[in-house]
Amino acid sequence: MANARQQEYQPPKVWQQPAADGNTWASINRPVSGATHEKALPKGEHPLQLHSLGTPNGQKVTIMLEELLALGVTEAEYDAHLINIGEGDQFSSGFVEVNPNSKIPALLDCSYAVPLKVFESGNILLYLAEKFGHFLPTDLAQRTEVMNWLFWLQGSAPYLGGGFGHFYQYAPKKIEYAINRFTMEAKRQLDVLDKQLANNRYIAGDEYSIADIAIWPWYGCVVLGETYDAAEFLDAESYVHVQRWAKEIAARPAVQRGRIVNRTESQAGPGLENRHSAADIDAALRS
Repeated sequence: MANARQQEYQPPKVWQQPAADGNTWASINRPVSGATHEKALPKGEHPLQLHSLGTPNGQKVTIMLEELLALGVTEAEYDAHLINIGEGDQFSSGFVEVNPNSKIPALLDCSYAVPLKVFESGNILLYLAEKFGHFLPTDLAQRTEVMNWLFWLQGSAPYLGGGFGHFYQYAPKKIEYAINRFTMEAKRQLDVLDKQLANNRYIAGDEYSIADIAIWPWYGCVVLGETYDAAEFLDAESYVHVQRWAKEIAARPAVQRGRIVNRTESQAGPGLENRHSAADIDAALRS
């Protein structure tokens, strides 16, 4: 017991960045912000220019855009350019100019004389919903409920991704305390969703909204076994209402289209690194 205590980590008085620890993403982690290299962002022909990666946060926005296009909102046509975070694209001068936080996704709306910079995935969903008038109710009570769950997701997902997902799948060493801590929280959050969906078809009621679009790429994909390979570990089948909801959302054509955009070869399933037209997605889904 004494030896075990001696080997425990003791924080220094002043933290210093450690050497790379074998983590998949260790090479891109750093304690400062800002650009590391000069590189302009590419620009396509559409007013909406998305710079992203097909992670859960990236999928939120491409699913939203494809849902808008499915409704016939032609103004929602967009170019989606891959930001490869493993290669540090998010630290280019062009990307940092759009999002000083160097996190995907980032959107430029070039339909104005001075393009609008929009970052943070939840804010991009809200921006697109308000700009085009879809997937966000106008009734105050219904809108408030959607916003409740959108903000719930923005606060909860880091526990699922950076907490549970990191320590369960990505960390170079399995730490029982960390896995137990974040598994308990992930399951609590799934229970919150399950109870909400027991009495509602969609997250915020009877209408599909940006709350569903935000939450599904995280929690829907986890219970369907498509993220972290953790469905069995989390006993995902026991969350029957989340399962029902997740499968219904997964069957939506726009969701199937949006989720493959900015997906690289290293990610499972069909992928499309860059998207400039509907035909690009059609070709990717056929291949």
